[in-house]
Amino acid sequence: MSDPIPYIARGSKAFSAILIALFFAGFTSFSVLYCVQPMMPIFAQYFQISPTQSSFPLSLSTVALAVGLLFTGMISDRFGRKPIMLWALLLCSSLTILSSFVQMWPLYLLFRVLIGLCVSGVAAVAMTYIGEEIAREDLAFAMGLYISGTAVGGMSGRLLAGVMIDFLSWQQATLIIGLLNFCLAIAFWKLLPNSRHFSAYPMHFSRFIQSFAHNLADRKLRILFVQAFILMGCFVTIFNYMSYHLLEAPFQLSQTWIGLISIVYLAGIYSSPRAAAWSRCFGREKVLPVMLCSMIAGLGIMMLNQIWLIFIGLLIFTFSFFAAHSTASAWVSVQAVQYRAVASSLYLFCYYLGSSILGSSSGVVWENFGWHGIGTEISLILVFGLLLAVYLARGSRT
Repeated sequence: MSDPIPYIARGSKAFSAILIALFFAGFTSFSVLYCVQPMMPIFAQYFQISPTQSSFPLSLSTVALAVGLLFTGMISDRFGRKPIMLWALLLCSSLTILSSFVQMWPLYLLFRVLIGLCVSGVAAVAMTYIGEEIAREDLAFAMGLYISGTAVGGMSGRLLAGVMIDFLSWQQATLIIGLLNFCLAIAFWKLLPNSRHFSAYPMHFSRFIQSFAHNLADRKLRILFVQAFILMGCFVTIFNYMSYHLLEAPFQLSQTWIGLISIVYLAGIYSSPRAAAWSRCFGREKVLPVMLCSMIAGLGIMMLNQIWLIFIGLLIFTFSFFAAHSTASAWVSVQAVQYRAVASSLYLFCYYLGSSILGSSSGVVWENFGWHGIGTEISLILVFGLLLAVYLARGSRT
């Protein structure tokens, strides 16, 4: 009998290649996804729409992403992890390039839906690839670094778009981002090693239903799925409407300065992999509630009417969000012994559904109650998430 194929461990060339390739994948998909966030006030003026409607390019993308995540895991079970991610990245960047030439609002929204579907081919499959190929003791570290890549992508999309739209049209800014990401998709293809532990499965609908039922029957997984909805919904809502808040008096910042505030994502790049070390030292059941408390504290600081305090609060909020997300997503990978790809898909489905539902519906809160209304809404939701995290921690000790 031949020796089993070893898993890829930290320190090897293959491990470094995987991290770089998946960093590019996270950067590409999430910069394309979030580049529209600082453009929301521009969309409102250009297309003559309300602030709530201006959130639709991001919200519809994340709805499509959430729905796509329910199926991309199953599709990758049949056709392989790397091919699905590669085609998704190429289509994602190509559609972004094409969307820069669109002049009609409904047609632009259609492109954003298609982009969201393509991003789903990266989001869940990348996590599954890590779970299959990386040694178990390095899994949390690799997952944290992948999430760091998504953080850099989200930051760069916001930062590049926010700075460029002060000097270029939103169409030109979109075109540049699409071209950059097409080049990174090619680099991903060259770098990522082929799967060693992948085994193709036929796409049987009965197995699809069985895998969902198996994961939803797990109480801990159900709570983690709700946490995903809460975490991402709150995070996106703050970034969606902060642009409007900072454009108003007394701040009246330019789009460039609003885009530069996205550097707070760097805190997430640090906290995502660090959360793995904290989980090993203190236990993930302690890390998650602490990070939720920290998000609430950061949100409270953001409600103060001074720009430097808003920045500090946003920095704390972002740091804590990425650490909480990294902790919860790694917990899902460990908890879901069977049907891990579907568990990751369900987690991310709830994650992006939260982004879509809270990100757009909170526009009504903004239009009626302003920034402090947003703060009150998000605080209440985070407190509910904290109660769930405490309940989950107690369940882990029994």
